[in-house]
Amino acid sequence: MTDEPAGGAVEPPQDDAASPLNRMIVAVLALVGVLISTYMLLYHLGAIGTIACGTGGCQTVQNSPWASFYTVPVPLIGLLGYGVVFATALLGTSGNFHADRRIAVVLVTGALIGVAFSVYLTYLEMYVINAWCRWCIASAIVAGLLFVAVIPEFARMRRSAS
Repeated sequence: MTDEPAGGAVEPPQDDAASPLNRMIVAVLALVGVLISTYMLLYHLGAIGTIACGTGGCQTVQNSPWASFYTVPVPLIGLLGYGVVFATALLGTSGNFHADRRIAVVLVTGALIGVAFSVYLTYLEMYVINAWCRWCIASAIVAGLLFVAVIPEFARMRRSAS
């Protein structure tokens, strides 16, 4: 007698059962980041005349010299970063890539870079620009939540390496 379910289907190991849910949460958070970054990029490119902020700090931050990083608009960097994490998280929910260590590495690396860049940008807002952008703060919160959401991926990286 075998432990296989009826019909010969093979079930994934139980310790990986929560992984697709974790990656779905990562995908939703990254999608929120994509939307915020897109909105900010449209403003940066002049496609939107004014930005909904309420305090005026968003315009100050977006019109500062630090709104671009080596001539690349900061919202474009955010859009690309969140986009890669979004696509990777979705791919990681697929059964074919469920246990793929590369998915975990990309998610962890993306979250680490994103939270580090957000800390740097928040520092600039606080101590250099002296203005707060609510959209930037929202993006920093999303980056922080993304980092928390990928914590289970550290275990996946260890498990896959052995």
